[in-house]
Amino acid sequence: MDCGFLLPDLYSKLLSDTNTRTGGHLAPPELDLKLQAGARCLSPNPFCSTARHKSDSNPNLYGSPMTVGSHGLTGQHILTVDMFSKDQLNDIFNLAQTLRISVQKERPLDHILKGKVMASVFYEVSTRTSCSFSAAMQRLGGRVIIMDEASSSVKKGETLEDSIAVMAGYADVVVLRHPEPGAVSRAANYCRKPLINAGDGIGEHPTQALLDVFTIREEIGTVNGLTITMVGDLKHGRTVHSLARLLTLYNVQIRYVSPQGLSMPSHIVQFVGSKGISQEKFDSLEEALPETDVLYMTRIQRERFSSQEEYESVCGLFVMTPQLMTWAKRRMVVMHPLPRVSEISPELDSDPRAAYFRQAECGMYVRMALLAMVLGKC
Repeated sequence: MDCGFLLPDLYSKLLSDTNTRTGGHLAPPELDLKLQAGARCLSPNPFCSTARHKSDSNPNLYGSPMTVGSHGLTGQHILTVDMFSKDQLNDIFNLAQTLRISVQKERPLDHILKGKVMASVFYEVSTRTSCSFSAAMQRLGGRVIIMDEASSSVKKGETLEDSIAVMAGYADVVVLRHPEPGAVSRAANYCRKPLINAGDGIGEHPTQALLDVFTIREEIGTVNGLTITMVGDLKHGRTVHSLARLLTLYNVQIRYVSPQGLSMPSHIVQFVGSKGISQEKFDSLEEALPETDVLYMTRIQRERFSSQEEYESVCGLFVMTPQLMTWAKRRMVVMHPLPRVSEISPELDSDPRAAYFRQAECGMYVRMALLAMVLGKC
């Protein structure tokens, strides 16, 4: 559908037409993100051979082709950040901002996805991604069904493909996390409903990248012209892999600080460089911090190492403290996808530049926007 009327006036036209949606009963003003008459959601067919586009920067991932529409996300799989255009990001972020204001002002939003069901399928543990997707769906009036590896027929030997095919029959949208890179893309071939990648091993985490860029925009007011420094386990960190790629849509400079052996993978560096983005490597936080606008900290991921000794040899090398923050600009932000272990001192939490908990909250609003758009309700 044409959502063009939503954006210029910050969705002012959505605060009307309540009686139509409530069967004639009175209700307070609320966001109306319903499809216009005649519009329909396009869902991928199961086991079909329709065209898909391969991710330019991750050979394990394929994205669905864009449908015709104002944002082109209705009915689409969300597998890789490479599928997004700058205009689509603006649409997602503008809607997320509007939904954020509505939640903060306690305006009802539960009509938007009323009657819709989201399947939450997590083969890896999760707190923020799992809970924020569930909260997003429920705030919009939808419901959530949950499947995990520990309590499902996976224990009996059921394949990922079969599980996803079954869950697609129960739900309108499927959110999947899996420890194997490329597994989400493979599962998408068996999912006749929109499938959202919630993290695939050390591969991609597209919705995390979306919320990260949204957070930067909300905190600083712009993304263009910023210096963004990524710190920690850049080799295994799917969050920084997706974020670095998504940032190529903006005019930014990227800096990398990591322990030896945990640097950003060469294919990511090459992809970012091919887009004309300036990149630099630094050996210390003290060296990189003074010109940094966004400090993106990440943990050393214990689960990615084969031994405790190997993990401990690189753990604790880069720790952000209030003392180190004296090197930083007065106007900058510290972000972290969480969970943190020891890489950010809890004493830093009271610093107004510490944005990581606000960042986690932003994830809910971005996922609310994405679910509404993918399900054709905007």
